[in-house]
Amino acid sequence: MKTVYMDNNATTRTDPAVVEAMLPFFSELYGNPSSMHSFGGQVGRHVREAREKIAALINAHPAEILFTSCGTESDNAAIMGTLRSYPDKKHFIMTRVEHPAVLNVGHYLRARGYRVTELGVDRKGRLDLGELRDALSDDTALVSVMTANNETGVIFPIDEIGEIVKARGIPFHTDAVQAVGKIPMDMARQPIDMLSLSGHKLHAPKGVGALYIRRGTKFTPFVIGGHQESGKRGGTENVPYIVGLGKASELAGEHLKEENTRVKKMRDRLEKELLERIPNAMINGDPGNRLPNTTSISFEYVEGESILLLMNAVQICASSGSACTSGSLEPSHVLRAMGVPFTAAHGSIRFSLSVYNSEEDVDHVIEQMPPIIQKVRDISPFWKDFQAGKPISALMAGGSGHDHHHH
Repeated sequence: MKTVYMDNNATTRTDPAVVEAMLPFFSELYGNPSSMHSFGGQVGRHVREAREKIAALINAHPAEILFTSCGTESDNAAIMGTLRSYPDKKHFIMTRVEHPAVLNVGHYLRARGYRVTELGVDRKGRLDLGELRDALSDDTALVSVMTANNETGVIFPIDEIGEIVKARGIPFHTDAVQAVGKIPMDMARQPIDMLSLSGHKLHAPKGVGALYIRRGTKFTPFVIGGHQESGKRGGTENVPYIVGLGKASELAGEHLKEENTRVKKMRDRLEKELLERIPNAMINGDPGNRLPNTTSISFEYVEGESILLLMNAVQICASSGSACTSGSLEPSHVLRAMGVPFTAAHGSIRFSLSVYNSEEDVDHVIEQMPPIIQKVRDISPFWKDFQAGKPISALMAGGSGHDHHHH
């Protein structure tokens, strides 16, 4: 049985063309791009070309692209680099549904005396821009709002947010790790000062990312060392991976249309069929405004973990909540922030497709999911209570006990 991989928001398959582009830099082209000799210099040229390709994907200037080791490093460098540049300002704004690479930096800052505002979301995962406006103050050093949510795929109105933040002269960072390569991003037009992206979400290998820093933005280096990356990040360049990210960015630009047509159609069909065939299932997020490849579906009165185990047995890869927090029985912080009922949050499954998925993959999932959910529900006491029309107060009591995070 062929593995059906629908967990692309967790990581993607490295495109074979990307692997091929990287190979020479492990063998014959092994020079240091910072060397004076032409053997190293020719490697430097490839790094420069990669920088141009990544800049082209988000319509930025190559000098505004800083290579990092991953999206998490990009987020950390953006936030810490900005706060160090404005040592007198002690207020940071983010959302309650950020990826842990931003969310936990916020919690870290709060523990160290910063005032941290976490903007809430409604039932569909949407922000209230009025709440953002009210939160801004002369003490605000930075606002960081993700472009699109990794769990639900909900896309935030980044342009409007940027306008509001820029009007107050405050720097604006967006974690666009899930968005780049799936929806168009245009730094020449969008009011964004810093943007994080990650290679392994767009068919490059794990372990390489980039941070866009608009020219003129104050930035204090996070990694201090040699003069690499225009003095913004020390350390010898990870050449094979940088070249790989360049190639993947080029391909992502070519695949944008397919992501928003064929991939989106497959996602829509998957969703529609599952909702028709499985009772008490619902979409999490804002159906009209989300990434073309992502769907988060809650199957009520069951545990996501047991669903995943049965899916695994028929070789379907997806995730419950978010891959970065799996291993904990807490329902995802994103679904909690959205106020998804406890009875549904626990049984949430995220399917995230890519250009490598086929209609056959979708058929397989549509065929396998209804019996899997039925099987899990047959042994679920909550489902039995629900069927019998009993109140689920016992479950809800358990629910509040799980909520350790008080905002």
